[in-house]
Amino acid sequence: MGPEFDRCVIVDDDDDILLAARLLLRPLFREVVTARSPEEALPEIEGRAPDVVLLDANFARGATDASEGLAWLDRLTAIDPEMVVVMITAHAGVHVAVAAMKRGATDFVPKPWSNDRLLATVRTAAALRRSRSAAGAPRPSPATKSPLLGHSPAMARVHSLIERAAPTDANVLVLGQNGTGKEVVARELHARSLRAAKVLQTVDLGAIATELIDSELFGHVKGAFTDAKTDRIGRIQAADGGTLFLDEIGNLPLHLQPKLLTALEQRQVTPVGANKPVKVNIRVIAATNMPRERLMDERVFRQDLLYRLNTVEIALPPLAERPEDVIELTEHFLSHYATRYDRPCPALSDAARAALIAHDWPGNVRALRHAVERATILSARHVLEPEDFGLEPGMRRPVIHPPRPAEDLNLDRVERRLVEEALRKHGYNITLAAGELGLSRAALYRRMEKHGL
Repeated sequence: MGPEFDRCVIVDDDDDILLAARLLLRPLFREVVTARSPEEALPEIEGRAPDVVLLDANFARGATDASEGLAWLDRLTAIDPEMVVVMITAHAGVHVAVAAMKRGATDFVPKPWSNDRLLATVRTAAALRRSRSAAGAPRPSPATKSPLLGHSPAMARVHSLIERAAPTDANVLVLGQNGTGKEVVARELHARSLRAAKVLQTVDLGAIATELIDSELFGHVKGAFTDAKTDRIGRIQAADGGTLFLDEIGNLPLHLQPKLLTALEQRQVTPVGANKPVKVNIRVIAATNMPRERLMDERVFRQDLLYRLNTVEIALPPLAERPEDVIELTEHFLSHYATRYDRPCPALSDAARAALIAHDWPGNVRALRHAVERATILSARHVLEPEDFGLEPGMRRPVIHPPRPAEDLNLDRVERRLVEEALRKHGYNITLAAGELGLSRAALYRRMEKHGL
């Protein structure tokens, strides 16, 4: 299995740090670029946007206040508002981490670091960049058009709920299958809220190892456990004053759900190993692909926590229930990828329009986006036909069943069919489908990406 992500840039004035980080992260990325100063790294960052930038907090000899690192953080996020930056801290670690995360850093890693912690932090950060890129649109503001495309009745209800809920401080629960745009909804709720000028702190609970979730959410103090070599601020505290987006909330372990409930009710968190709580002022947006009936099961999710999270509930419809929006989405992605790959924007034939509308799109908007990207890259036509998207004119894709050995022994096709069958069987719940296939969630995501699901 190849690297999960494309590119990482590491900026630090210590050659030993650069070498250690490059060797550790090389299996995650196709390319790991190192630079001894931000000035040296800038052409690499501007030339081709990396998945993650690891940025040291101090460069000048004897500096400990992180002012140079924070200034460069501001500059990088000004160049690309979607830039994912992880700060590397040594002196005044917690103070610097809080300042960095409030100014747009995704996370931080202390020196000396734990290899497992660094890998988990960078993997989560890279996955965040991928999900931001998948949205294919800039962060919204009250004066701009919503990036959540679609004018069907189902989407009109979603837009109405966002418009009414965003200016309030009410917690919001976003439900929907994978690929329907839950993170886009969360970002728009934040951007249209009174907290828009503050941080939006995203935590993908499906991408964090279970044993690390407690420390990631609540933080820890030095010595709290074996690898706790320094204090660490939790994501809840880092979101103070802004919005906390808890993606894949259904993956929060049962034993941590009471702790999150207490934090939300009392508006304070107690880091692992600490004695004193820290006050926080946050708004929570949570999202899950878990079917509602499963979410209502006390054995899976505490109902008192659910009531605290879903003051407002927004259910995103699957793409199959909003065929009126398919062409608008397709044309948006065609324009996006034509610009990205510096190509003329192709048009759609009548047959392609009919086939796109008729298709089931089991992977929802994400699957449509992948199909459009492939068509943009591979087709030399000025007018795209159904076959450019892998579709037949006017026909829905049939339900795919696992092949019998005598029918098809092609490994790629068999793998695709089994992955699709597991996803369909479990209502596109990634955790359950991965368990059925004997894979980790990350491995299943990689196979979905490989097969355009």
